[in-house]
Amino acid sequence: MANTRCGTERSLQRFDGAFHSAANPLHHRAFANDDAVGFLRPYETLNSFIDYTVNGLVIGNIYALLAVGLALIFGVANLINFAHGSVYTIGAYVGWAAITFLHTPLPVTMAIVAVVCALLGVAIERVALRPLQGRARIAPLLATIGLSFVLDQLVQLVCSPDPRAVPSDLPDWRLAVGGVSIGPMDLLIAAVGIVSAALLYAFLRFTKLGLAVRATAQDRDAALQMGVNVNAVNSAVFAIASALGGLGGLLVGMYYNHIDPAMSFQATLKGVVAQVIGGVGNVPGAILGGALLGLTESYGVALFGTTYRNLFAFVLLIVFLVWFPNGLFGARSAIHTEPLAGTFVAPSRPIRAPRWLVVAAAAAALALPLVTSAPYLSQTLTNAWLAALLALSLTLVAGTAGQISLGQAALLAIGGYASALLALDLGAPAIVSAPAAGLITAALGTLLVFPAFRLRGHYIAIATLAIGEIVSLVILNWEGLTGGAMGLTGIPPLSFLGRDLDSNRAIYWTCLLVLIAIAGLQTRLLDSHLGRTLRAVREDEIAARSFGVSLDRYKGLAFAFGGFAAGVAGAITAHLYSYLNNQTFDSQLSLLALTMVMLGGMGNVLGAIVGAVALVSLPELFRVAAEYRILVYGVVLLLLVRFRPQGLMGTV
Repeated sequence: MANTRCGTERSLQRFDGAFHSAANPLHHRAFANDDAVGFLRPYETLNSFIDYTVNGLVIGNIYALLAVGLALIFGVANLINFAHGSVYTIGAYVGWAAITFLHTPLPVTMAIVAVVCALLGVAIERVALRPLQGRARIAPLLATIGLSFVLDQLVQLVCSPDPRAVPSDLPDWRLAVGGVSIGPMDLLIAAVGIVSAALLYAFLRFTKLGLAVRATAQDRDAALQMGVNVNAVNSAVFAIASALGGLGGLLVGMYYNHIDPAMSFQATLKGVVAQVIGGVGNVPGAILGGALLGLTESYGVALFGTTYRNLFAFVLLIVFLVWFPNGLFGARSAIHTEPLAGTFVAPSRPIRAPRWLVVAAAAAALALPLVTSAPYLSQTLTNAWLAALLALSLTLVAGTAGQISLGQAALLAIGGYASALLALDLGAPAIVSAPAAGLITAALGTLLVFPAFRLRGHYIAIATLAIGEIVSLVILNWEGLTGGAMGLTGIPPLSFLGRDLDSNRAIYWTCLLVLIAIAGLQTRLLDSHLGRTLRAVREDEIAARSFGVSLDRYKGLAFAFGGFAAGVAGAITAHLYSYLNNQTFDSQLSLLALTMVMLGGMGNVLGAIVGAVALVSLPELFRVAAEYRILVYGVVLLLLVRFRPQGLMGTV
């Protein structure tokens, strides 16, 4: 995050999803030349409505396949599997390879995809998740995030980042029903959804293993005491869920004739949205949630255009999380009150660096540009200082306050756009616009996340991830303010007293001094009564409330301070890049920030800086392996969760 992109390559670019390809003819059937339904004659309006209904149900079937798999896994493992979208992507590529190189007919292709993805699901459960049994639930959640990094990067390395076309041997005909055109692909997706639901119902209702799955989902400990092989149940569920996800990826690839290595992230999010709508862990609810999500998106596209499709999905997610957290069919006991982060912070004695050593390290960092003038080194470390600001914002929220946030990149975006607009529209110098952007981010970020303060467990992580996506989509669609997809250009550089800070040395010192100031302030905060109260909230919210602690107030303070640090980092980045758009700060940055915090130690200020410097700087030493950067991040996160959850510097 500096004036060069060397430290922040976009090897995992945002992907709006194969679901949203412009190749979908249903996006353009009814409203190609009209702005609203009112311009159409009644019969045209009816046909258009049916068109979009069919489209919504077709896509809803895909969402249902994803959501059912997620619901099964949550039922037996109490886990939101963020690697599920990666399995979906692998299924699409396995199908593409079978059709392209083996020339297999469609039934054989589907069987190959189901078997390969089922085996992959078993491997995920056995290798990555089973060793974490008995740990707090945040551990396997983080493991699936790291695993998604690894799988997505492996797909990109093996198959290249270029999109692929998935050929289909289905007949090329369309069935006109009441003025609506339905093709064989529509019927195939509907048939796969219906048959899958019927087979799954029969499996859960009438087979011995299905009864074991239901027993484990209802009460894992009781099932274990009754002799149920819980590990075998988990493996079976991961196999079934992964097979359904892989088939969903294949069908989407055939429907849009397009697959992409980065399509997994949006697939995971849509599956999670559908599951939350229906009720987390509820299989029939997941099916209905997928259908409702598909219809909502399709009707939204009809009224407002394709760029709003994801916005409807995530707004719907926030509405259900805040006001209907049990979904349409979820049991009232589905919500677990475990704080998720507090019980995960591993008990350890943090490494306390002597004050003189910290001062000496800061002085050495300040003196470095005087010793060497290598621009590459200064640019890389500048990226590291800015990444450390982001890590500081997250370690306070997640490590100290116990609120796992997966939407920190949105705070960078708010800060970047706020500072850029203040500079462009009001002519404010960067020395004024950057701190002002930090304050704006603190206020706006806290306001956005406030409705989620009542949430617990996985729900707060899902809510912050959705809020981050909503911010990005608002930036994309609010063209009058943000410039939309074209973004903002001509952002003035950093300046001080009318003099541009355009040299590598000046930029380096500016970023480092800001980092030292915020790190010092955060250290004082954590040693104060406020810091102790935040840790009390993290460890036991019920006990903290019983002692008169206002949970919302202290969570708001944590998000506000974290938002200020992230907002300043985003503002500085905007002035260094001189250009912003909705993809500058993508969701992958939020996950990388979580990896930095885990590496350094949750709640540890010095650890956040060490983690950021390590993850940003060390890969630069091996430029020959730059394409493996995200793969390294994922492996690091997996190893940390498994072997050293307290991080390098220990938790505080």
